Order: sequence, then C-alpha cells, then structure tokens
Amino acid sequence: MLRDRSKTDLLSEFLQYLAAKTNGDDRLPPLNVLSQELGISIASLREQLEVARALGLVEVRPRTGIRRLPYNFRPAVMLSLAYAQSVDEDSFKRYSDFRSHIEAAYWYEAVSLLTAEDKNRLQELINRALEKIHGTPAQIPQQEHRELHLTIYSRLNNPFVLGALEAYWAMYEEVGLHRYTDMAYLERIWAYHQQIVDAIRTGNYKAGFDALIEHMNLLRDRARPMLRHHFE
Repeated sequence: MLRDRSKTDLLSEFLQYLAAKTNGDDRLPPLNVLSQELGISIASLREQLEVARALGLVEVRPRTGIRRLPYNFRPAVMLSLAYAQSVDEDSFKRYSDFRSHIEAAYWYEAVSLLTAEDKNRLQELINRALEKIHGTPAQIPQQEHRELHLTIYSRLNNPFVLGALEAYWAMYEEVGLHRYTDMAYLERIWAYHQQIVDAIRTGNYKAGFDALIEHMNLLRDRARPMLRHHFE
C-alpha cells in the first residue's frame, strides 16, 4: 500500500524554509547563516537555491542578496514546457489545445469579474492592434494579442490558471508563431477579437464565448502547418 507523501518528502530543506517563512520580510540570510540554520552544507544549499531560482521562488542579486518572490506558477510551467518541446516538437501543439480548454472553462467566471476599466482596456488594445495592421508598414500586433487574452482572465484569483496562460504566450513567441502570418489571417483574428470584446462590453457573454471558440479553432488550424514549418 502506497503511503501519503508529506511536504517533507517533496520539498528540499530550503523550499521547506521558504514555505515556513511567515515573518513578512522577504529578505533571506546569507548562505553561511542559512547553511547553519538548515543543517546542510553550503554546496547542497547552493543546489537547492538554484532549483528555487529556476522555479521563480527567489531572486539573487549581488547587492540585495537573496529575496523570496511572490508565488508564480509560470516559471515552473515554462521550464517543463521548454523541455517537453525540446524532446517532442508536437508538445506545444498539445499545450495549445490545453490552453484553449482552460480559457473556455474559465470564460464565464473571468468575464464576470472584469471592471469597466478592464473593458475599456480591451477596446484600446483592439484599436492599437488595428492601427498596426493598417499602418504603413503593417505590423503584427503580437503584444496586443497577448495582452488582450491575458486581460480577459486577469481578475481570476487563481495563480495556476494565470501562470498556465502566461506560459502559453511566452512559448508561442519562442516557437515563432507570432512571426508567421498574413493580412487576411490578421483581419479574421481581430474581427473575432472585436466580437469578443463587444460581447463582453454589452454583457452578452454567450456570444463572446461562441466567438472565443471559433477564434480558438482558427488558431488551432493555423498552428499545425506553422509549427511544422518552423521546425523543418
């Protein structure tokens, strides 16, 4: 019979120390002090510290020393996703499908939390994107695309949802999907975005959801050949 694994089994001494640190001061003692306090060698502590840095749990700077950071799910997802993509080039395609399901599942909860300021921000992003598309020369509004989607879900009090979505957009750029496009595609994508934002601003969340799903299908169909092209 398998026993339950406690946090002691899962976390290193340093991660346990971070999790238990509740005094409100994010600054951590020097390595020699931590080494004595945790009862581990400095060499072992350095290894554990590097893991914490990779997970985005701490930062280390020459003048300010070691500081604990607010919890963010994105670094752990990015690290794992980057590895998966290196092992299997279809990994991002699968993650993209995962991301689509996340956005669909949290749509109604997310849009119900948006403020009037958020809704105005969404329209501003569309206006800015259209200026880029119709400008001379035309530009791909990748930053606006990313910000629009993340703004829709920004009020969710769920770091795992937000971290997973942020990781998607970071990897979207890493694999180069933001560089492959054409004007007809951009026009279609941003027409969907306008439908989504119009529906949010009028409170017609069902219409917005339907437009979101159609938009996701368009992205999914485009991603397949673009990913193949990128990695050939």
